[in-house]
Amino acid sequence: MKKVIEGKVYNTATATKLAEYSYGYSSDFSYISEELYLTKKGKYFLAGEGGPYTCYAERVDSNTYCGGEAIIPMTRREAFEWCQEHDCTEAIDEHFSDLVEEA
Repeated sequence: MKKVIEGKVYNTATATKLAEYSYGYSSDFSYISEELYLTKKGKYFLAGEGGPYTCYAERVDSNTYCGGEAIIPMTRREAFEWCQEHDCTEAIDEHFSDLVEEA
């Protein structure tokens, strides 16, 4: 997936995938699949797709939605929080260890 947002190119083919999360089956209305990426210039983004009951839904008609996909730019802090929310421990250890402290 490739998209230009505010003059910056976000491309899953050239960025490094740090983590991934999915829920459900692709035929489910609540299906969601997300991958966290880091560009060569150090920008984080989320590439995701989902069914009509997700944040990736696209409006087709007045009350009709279908699944869709999107690229969402993120700050480093937002990427870290996404990793925490989806239990991506490996990515946290490798890319965000400076944001973690012992309990």
